[in-house]
Amino acid sequence: MTDTQHLSGRKEELAANLAAVEERISAACAAAGRKRDDVTLIVVTKTYPASDVRILSGLGVRHVAENRDQDAAPKAAACADLPLTWHFVGQLQTNKVRSVVSYADVVQSVDRAKLVTALSKDAVRAERELGCLIQVALDAEENGRGERGGVGPGGVEELAACVAQAPGLRLDGLMTVAPLTGAFAGRQQAAFERLMDLSTVLRAAHPAANMVSAGMSSDLEQAVAAGATHVRVGTAVLGVRPGLG
Repeated sequence: MTDTQHLSGRKEELAANLAAVEERISAACAAAGRKRDDVTLIVVTKTYPASDVRILSGLGVRHVAENRDQDAAPKAAACADLPLTWHFVGQLQTNKVRSVVSYADVVQSVDRAKLVTALSKDAVRAERELGCLIQVALDAEENGRGERGGVGPGGVEELAACVAQAPGLRLDGLMTVAPLTGAFAGRQQAAFERLMDLSTVLRAAHPAANMVSAGMSSDLEQAVAAGATHVRVGTAVLGVRPGLG
């Protein structure tokens, strides 16, 4: 198979997957009495090549997400000419911050003050305004930390204030991943409803911080039903990578 044939076949595959996901989001919005425009699709392109990102952009995708800087940085550079908003959704170590700030428009995994300080410093240095979401760990104690990153619900207010005051950063809202353990394990919609409650409290203090990122390929309907403004979908659009867990 030639490269052209491969890309043509891949485009058809991605277009069909995207249409199916679009249908799911539209149906979920209708069921929840929400407008389709209320929910933004972010396609998680981790482990997939820049050629897929280019195809997705051609199919109308405007938001893409990555969770590892070593994959994301070269991909973002290869796609710098495309009209895309890049979201960083993985756990972020401070030594990767400068690189991430160079291409990410939004960091969805802000979960500690030390990270806020590092992001602020590099955003100012790069003369960029970086959107930040507080990652909420619903598997954590009220003021604890989650297994997959995130701050417990009790730590949201303080961290949000920290972001709001930091030069170069913009507090955009909240993000969560449906927890695998704890009180919300297996109860995705309840988890997302809890996130919405926290968002209501956050918006009372920071009215512009109205983004709520929740839901993935397996539970986007529950996220839309709860009120999420953004869903992060990887597998349902891109397929399952062979040999990867």
